Amino acid sequence: MSIILNNISKSYNKVKAVDDISFEVKPGELFGLIGPDGAGKTTLFRILTTLLIQDKGNATVAGYDVLKQYKDIRNHVGYMPGRFSLYQDLTVEENLNFFATIFGTTIAENYDLIKDIYVQIEPFKDRRAGKLSGGMKQKLALSCALIHKPKVLFLDEPTTGVDPVSRKEFWEMLKRLQQKDITILVSTPYMDEAELCDRIALITNGKILQINTPGAIIASFPKKIFKVRSFNTYKLIEDLRIYPDTHSAYPFGEYLHFTPKSEAFRPMDLTKYLEERQHKEIEVKETVATIEDTFMDLSKANE
Repeated sequence: MSIILNNISKSYNKVKAVDDISFEVKPGELFGLIGPDGAGKTTLFRILTTLLIQDKGNATVAGYDVLKQYKDIRNHVGYMPGRFSLYQDLTVEENLNFFATIFGTTIAENYDLIKDIYVQIEPFKDRRAGKLSGGMKQKLALSCALIHKPKVLFLDEPTTGVDPVSRKEFWEMLKRLQQKDITILVSTPYMDEAELCDRIALITNGKILQINTPGAIIASFPKKIFKVRSFNTYKLIEDLRIYPDTHSAYPFGEYLHFTPKSEAFRPMDLTKYLEERQHKEIEVKETVATIEDTFMDLSKANE
């Protein structure tokens, strides 16, 4: 296995950031760590990249122990933290040369690995990194993380704050990197990105809720789910939450996703209830569950 975690825990004073987490990532796998801010994703990344020492448990990356062989791990992994952390006063080319030199290599030696990414920012190679757009900064950071040809790549929320087009391009780049036998562990708060991973771990409050393929996690959703809307969305939320047959109700785009408690639920009964509460333009339709729906359901069960 490229990454192995056994019962990893980490606390900050009385706050348990990571709570007894175990999972494995296979060689060449694109594995997603999916959860909201504060779930424990960054703490896990910092432990696995030897920047933070766990309180309990053990872990290996590329066959090396995170405590006993941390220097070996640093030579074999690439890490792209959530915040842009390159030298903003250096140019694009200077940043890349700097990181290549640290690892005893050159841009030319591993150019084939970063070519698809770097060609997009090469026209701006003399521009200071701090003057780049969000998408360009992202591509430069990824190039710097790859320049020494790592076995394992850690990407901590790499698409946060990036426009939709750049997000799509970034994930296409990750798929191409996979074909070069690089194991990728990526974290994201975006549930739609979860479906692009080979396997995902849903995490919240420092605990893993479920690990499986995106398709299997969606298929595990245990109930029927309905999309509901009316003219007054705020009142709709309030009224659904006091409806006797409501298991859960939360915003989902222009609709609310509603899950009933009863298997005998009938949409016409909910429509009648909403009409009695003066709702207009009511729509209640059965829909297909998403990873976000599964995450919400598992989170509710673990409260």
